Amino acid sequence: MTVPPPIVAPSILAADFARLAEEVRAVENAADWLHVDVMDNHFVPNLTIGLPVVQSLRAATELPFDVHLMIEDPRRWAPGYADAGAYNVTFHAEACDDPVALAKDLRSAGAKAGLAIDRDTPIEPYLELLPSFDTLLIMTIKAGFGGQRFVPHLLDKVRTARRHVDSGHLDLRIEVDGGIAADTIEQAAEAGADAFVAGTAVYGADDPAEAVRRLRNLAERALAGA
Repeated sequence: MTVPPPIVAPSILAADFARLAEEVRAVENAADWLHVDVMDNHFVPNLTIGLPVVQSLRAATELPFDVHLMIEDPRRWAPGYADAGAYNVTFHAEACDDPVALAKDLRSAGAKAGLAIDRDTPIEPYLELLPSFDTLLIMTIKAGFGGQRFVPHLLDKVRTARRHVDSGHLDLRIEVDGGIAADTIEQAAEAGADAFVAGTAVYGADDPAEAVRRLRNLAERALAGA
């Protein structure tokens, strides 16, 4: 198994929305990416932030933005996040009828393209699309709310994806999102994930930056032993 060094992406969904710029800066020297959850109250039953907030935050930090679109009609909205300077823009397979075409649009706009698979969606139908993507985001909870409990059996999707990526020698990050914390990140890394979204585990800690470093160390240890 050839897995690149792990990436830890704190999710601002768990941050204090009244102090977003400060919360971002609290992890700036520790995090690899900043995970930004965009929810539209249609694809998922929650409403969070949108493009204007992402544009404002982009001016406040140098961290690469890992934007996760939990929205309907990503073909319409996703390129705007790439134009706003997002490093990686991930949209849900369940919300898009032509994922490969949207991936091309995102790459043309200067961003990495990510494909997200929700809790109840089988991964097998999408494996052949992965050469068109830079990131595969596998939900380890049901998309739509932060703070949910990690679902271990969903790591079977990570294992399947890792085998496919390695056998095809694909240049693809396998990211997990949902319930990632000090007691779960090693399981996810051992299954083959190499990018980890962590919300409450980071922003619920007394020292968010130190929490990021601890998570990365745990992931590194697990990947070294995998």
